[in-house]
Amino acid sequence: MTNKLYALLAALLLTAVVPAFSQETPAPPSSPPAPVAWASLAPQQQQVLSNFGGQWASLPPARQQALAHGSERWLAMSAAERDQAQERFSRWNSLPPEQRRALRSRWQRFQALPPEQQAQVRQNFHRFQQLPAERRQMLREQWNRATPAERKEMGQRTREKREKRNAGVRRMNPPQYTRPH
Repeated sequence: MTNKLYALLAALLLTAVVPAFSQETPAPPSSPPAPVAWASLAPQQQQVLSNFGGQWASLPPARQQALAHGSERWLAMSAAERDQAQERFSRWNSLPPEQRRALRSRWQRFQALPPEQQAQVRQNFHRFQQLPAERRQMLREQWNRATPAERKEMGQRTREKREKRNAGVRRMNPPQYTRPH
């Protein structure tokens, strides 16, 4: 594939995948999306999206907006970030359709969570990434071997540990009260 095609594919992937790692939560749509005129795109965006140029007007407005946003993000990336995005897209393309469906389903469940729970999931993910590779692998294997009931129990134990740890922090740092005069 040409670099131009990879760039386009990566931009499309980013519009679908990268919001998972963003701290922003998109606002619910209040009205139908407005169409994006091809002429309103910057020349660099038109170049990135050139494969869509001939059919742009026939694309649904939501798709036009997603592609325009993805092209902006793509153009804002460094060469290294673009390479990483292309690698992620290649990995995504190599997944079997059922695995892609499962990942999309997990993403949709994540998006349905309240913002506080999304933040907790992100925090847990980042803490997991900080673990040594051997520990992460061991935890993955333990999770994969567990039955659904065992997984539920593991999650409950983790929540209890977190609550206990957070309670300990609150006791160590009690609120400061001032005496009335």
